[in-house]
Amino acid sequence: LVYNRMTELCFQRCVPSLHHRALDAEEEACLHSCAGKLIHSNHRLMAAYVHLMPALVQRRIADYEAASAVPGVTNCAASRGRM
Repeated sequence: LVYNRMTELCFQRCVPSLHHRALDAEEEACLHSCAGKLIHSNHRLMAAYVHLMPALVQRRIADYEAASAVPGVTNCAASRGRM
């Protein structure tokens, strides 16, 4: 999906007409720059996501455990020494 959107965006931005079968040097340079910029942005976004994800998962686990913990109620298997 990201690749398709990037291709569409760069093609619309860099290829003004389809009068020639091959891309000219200016169109190729524009496409290279456009794609490079979007790929670099995607890598930075994914790096931030990978960096933040463990903290988000831990917070969700803690929230789930807090919501499922009911005072005075124990797990029957755990209270008998079985898990």
